[in-house]
Amino acid sequence: MFSCTSKKSDDQSIFTGKEGEVRLVVLNPGHFHASLLLKSNLARVNDSVFVYAPEGTELEQYLATVEGFNTRTENPTSWKEEVYEAPDFLEKMLAEKRGNVVVLAGNNREKTNYIYQAVSAGYNVLSDKPMAINKEDFQLLVKAYENAEKNNLLLYDMMTERFDDLHIIEKELINNKGLFGELTAGTEDEPAVYMESVHHFYKEVAGKPLIRPAWYYDVQQQGEGIADVTTHYIDLVNWKCFPDQSINYQTDVKIINASHWATELSLEDFSKSTHSESFPSYLLKHVENSKLKVNANGTINYQVKGKNIALKVLWNYVAPQGGGDTFTSKIRGTKAILSTVQDKQHDFIKQLYVEKADGVNSDEFKSNLERTIENIKAKYPFISLKETGGRYQIVIPVENRSNHEAHFGLVAENYFDFLVNRNMPEWEKANTLAKYFITTTAVEMANK
Repeated sequence: MFSCTSKKSDDQSIFTGKEGEVRLVVLNPGHFHASLLLKSNLARVNDSVFVYAPEGTELEQYLATVEGFNTRTENPTSWKEEVYEAPDFLEKMLAEKRGNVVVLAGNNREKTNYIYQAVSAGYNVLSDKPMAINKEDFQLLVKAYENAEKNNLLLYDMMTERFDDLHIIEKELINNKGLFGELTAGTEDEPAVYMESVHHFYKEVAGKPLIRPAWYYDVQQQGEGIADVTTHYIDLVNWKCFPDQSINYQTDVKIINASHWATELSLEDFSKSTHSESFPSYLLKHVENSKLKVNANGTINYQVKGKNIALKVLWNYVAPQGGGDTFTSKIRGTKAILSTVQDKQHDFIKQLYVEKADGVNSDEFKSNLERTIENIKAKYPFISLKETGGRYQIVIPVENRSNHEAHFGLVAENYFDFLVNRNMPEWEKANTLAKYFITTTAVEMANK
């Protein structure tokens, strides 16, 4: 434990970019994303990291992971964790104000309140998704943004998928009008954008089972599938298809329908995943015939500025032998259709394809595509084009792609740039609110 003898921070809105200027506060870390942010040394981040949390396994796992980063042989980090471990951790953090940026990644039931309390107390906030899992959370998030703006503070959502090389290149293709044309309006049955993902509760990472907290299976704490994973997909739609445009959730968005259904787990499944011998009391209302029912699956159909978007998320307990998480997307332009596929055939590595739309001249399309790829090569010289089965694959070698864990550091550096330059675009706030309006409205609609 540490005491509150240190001097309180100065103005939390003044950053110059000098080394060690960012002083992180990690609040109640319950998800491994909190530690991934510290996987590498970050020049602008002070070595001293202030951690406020209740006692328990989640805190122990977080501290052990960071200690692992500090003690590894190759490129060790040098974080000094100063831990306050007690039930009044939130009140202590608000009173002491020992840092200037609060990092949030954990149980989602209290996350929106943590965000609101932090910005109201004068902290900048860098939050893991989801920032809101129900309508009450969404309304509080709106107020949090209002307080952040009033206090000249920055509230930011860790959207790591924007730093995936495949998504960056796909965005370039979408916004090349000569190649892609315009995003079609689509219909509910054949939307302009369709994204579907399949995830698994039980998985092994580096040969060891990923142990999930019991609350991960409570949709009141973790959030439903359509409130959680879909945040990345809605963000990608906004970022790729409506670049640099503010989306007003009150006028530009229409939710058409939403649905959800449960994944069933036996007690044996649950115990294997959580190392808990029984279902906790808060989950018993979701247990029927000895099976825990988790509303982790769902669909959302909605419109943004008249364009039809459809999302589907599925959570199975465990992948079949030799299987893994999968992802499929299709984005339809008036001149080209872009598809991303991640499945067994592709060794569960996302691959990007492009094909011409109906009515487009084949030679003209190929010429536009080749010219576009040559232009992109100026920045990504390792990509190439391969014709396969009537469409073209944009070949992005795996060895040239940044991995998921590296994206957390890239998100952080981007956020620190905003803190220094005070140039976070208005659309970041507007589109984040639009995103959580969509997810929380969908949950409300599905429950009805």
